[in-house]
Amino acid sequence: MNTLRVSQLPVHVPSNKHMMELQDPKMNGALPGGAVDYRQEHEGFLPSHSPSPGRKPAQFMDFEGKTSFGMSVFNLSNAIMGSGILGLAYAMAHTGVLFFFAICHRALLLCIALLSSYSIHLLLTCAGVVGIRAYEQLGQRALGPAGKVVVAAVICLHNVGAMSSYLFIIKSELPLVIGTFLDMDPEGDWFLKGNLLIIIVSVLIILPLALMRHLGYLGYTSGLSLTCMLFFLISVIYKKFQLGCAVGHNETEVERKSPPSLNTSCEAQMFTADSQMFYTVPIMAFAFVCHPEVLPIYTELCRPSKRRMQAVANVSIGAMFCMYALTATFGYLTFYSSVEAEMLHMYSQQDLLILCVRLAVLLAVTLTVPVVLFPIRRALQQLLFPSKAFSWPRHVAIALILLVLVNVLVICVPTIRDIFGVIGSTSAPSLIFILPSVFYLRIVPSEVEPLYSWPKIQALCFGILGVLFMAISLGFMFANWATGQSHVSGH
Repeated sequence: MNTLRVSQLPVHVPSNKHMMELQDPKMNGALPGGAVDYRQEHEGFLPSHSPSPGRKPAQFMDFEGKTSFGMSVFNLSNAIMGSGILGLAYAMAHTGVLFFFAICHRALLLCIALLSSYSIHLLLTCAGVVGIRAYEQLGQRALGPAGKVVVAAVICLHNVGAMSSYLFIIKSELPLVIGTFLDMDPEGDWFLKGNLLIIIVSVLIILPLALMRHLGYLGYTSGLSLTCMLFFLISVIYKKFQLGCAVGHNETEVERKSPPSLNTSCEAQMFTADSQMFYTVPIMAFAFVCHPEVLPIYTELCRPSKRRMQAVANVSIGAMFCMYALTATFGYLTFYSSVEAEMLHMYSQQDLLILCVRLAVLLAVTLTVPVVLFPIRRALQQLLFPSKAFSWPRHVAIALILLVLVNVLVICVPTIRDIFGVIGSTSAPSLIFILPSVFYLRIVPSEVEPLYSWPKIQALCFGILGVLFMAISLGFMFANWATGQSHVSGH
């Protein structure tokens, strides 16, 4: 067991037995104020290599991390990658190349990527201070029992919305893909109905993966999911050079009527100002939401340390930033101002390559659903059964209930785009900006970092930025509702 560094205050140093109890997340105990230097993360998360004789070493969630660095990167990247990648070219069409690259890619996307990395740093620092790797437990340590409930509710709300968006893609795209392969009309055959297909996919693919006990096992499916999205990116780049100027192309769907404010020529607009411009910018700010998955992935990481997990986060965020940037650029330069929010709709449905791309995207979002489900189940476990040992019946029951509820939501509600807008505008900034900053301000002892120290001032500004993002996003969304204008959607 590593020796904890103590401050100059006359603080009682806990015994070895007491130390083991502090490492147990079920105890929810607090280390003495100022007793831990947060710059040195102790090994309280995993069992000691020299446990006392006759006693089973304490473990976090009764599991010693065995997931490799690469598999952890796959899982976190898969959590970051959302359906919003299909709408990035649309965002560029409503901001212009100059504004998009200056504000979104070089500033907004890059800035949000860096801020997301900093947010994960705050989470890992707080976890290192108190020896807890559960988002909900950090909420309890920072804000008491109410904080635990708030954090669990935010995680469930955000991830249920993400799961629903993925299932909506399956509901709308899978009948078209199967119908094209079978040369049948998706509207004319009962077995090609979207509502039936999402139930089949949920039972045959999503549920078995969601029943796995540990998130690390999904590293292989996450790798496959990312491979599918990489194929999507390569296809978008290839189609740009194959189609050339696709506006008005006979083999595309571009001939659909475009808004009068958009230019339908093969000319990149350096700057575009319309009502959608201010709505797409906040949406893109939430492209890197992965925070509910960070601590579960950290828990199962082999040889875990704050620096190693931060490296996992940085690699994942960097890779997704590159994919986002390339997809938006080549998608926009293919269709220019005529591009739609669902970019795949712009290509011919008879194109075999695009058909394979649709299938790859469907596979990717299907394999992402189990990864998104894990934090919801963990939040419910922490909230409803904090002191209960692992139970397979409870594990299976929660997964079943969640999938049934999400399926019912997707089947019964014809469109919940506006509901997703509210969820994304409230839960996303809370998970990225507000909660990590509050955790840092409340958990890191004032003896270690005074309230007016630069790190805590940074965390405070970070939280204020999150409040501003939330206000801006909600403001423009309500403005679009009031004017009756549609908006871009996506995770």
